[in-house]
Amino acid sequence: MELDGKIAIVTGAAGGIGLAIAKRYVDAGARVAIADVRLDAAEQAARSLGGPDKAIALEMDVTSEDAVNAGVAKTVETFGTVDILVSNAGVQIVHPVEDFPYADWKKMLAIHLDGAFLTSKACLPHMYKQNSGTIIFMGSVHSKAPSALKSAYVTAKHGLQGLARVIAMEGAGHGVRTNVICPGFVKTPLVEKQIPEQAARLNISEKEVVERIMLGQTVDKEFTTMEDVAEVALFFAAFPTNALTGQSLVVSHGWFMN
Repeated sequence: MELDGKIAIVTGAAGGIGLAIAKRYVDAGARVAIADVRLDAAEQAARSLGGPDKAIALEMDVTSEDAVNAGVAKTVETFGTVDILVSNAGVQIVHPVEDFPYADWKKMLAIHLDGAFLTSKACLPHMYKQNSGTIIFMGSVHSKAPSALKSAYVTAKHGLQGLARVIAMEGAGHGVRTNVICPGFVKTPLVEKQIPEQAARLNISEKEVVERIMLGQTVDKEFTTMEDVAEVALFFAAFPTNALTGQSLVVSHGWFMN
């Protein structure tokens, strides 16, 4: 599947899954705006993908409407339009519900949910104008299933499914599709950070966190890779019709079969 001539914005794309998706899109013929709160890292990522002819860097705090609007405007000014949005920016904070600081709860929902809403809101007018576009939200297996210590994350990831379905309904008449990718555990810095945190909070070893908590329900005890997720992101972006919209696809080595 190819993306020749398509313009994509990928948030949280200075590293990890976001950068893997951006790279896969460039390899498939797209030009990509690397949006990240860390401008220096975004610039380095853009250079690694071939520089301004193939990728540009955007400094974007996805919880700021002004920053989001400015980033989308810069993308359109540079490349002419936006065809694909991948709302990928995210963080993880773990606490039991009774100890979850409200400020952290709001931060989690703001980055995951507000970020998806604001970037979609900014991109949709351009997509509607050209009567085509694709929006992809980065969900999780936790869009489907709960997990101890992750009340805010699970709530946010469930919420993305609802937002995607509404945009799929509203966008159908404008040629806009919206879908959600739901990875299992991908060994990114975000997940690496969770291993000792969960070991301490659950009073188990880091080995047990990986084998029991993270990979215990997979069919083969394997982590999902960033490249696995990037291939699904390409599939959703390149799919040609509204036959595939409002859907969520679990990419998890068999964890949560639905």
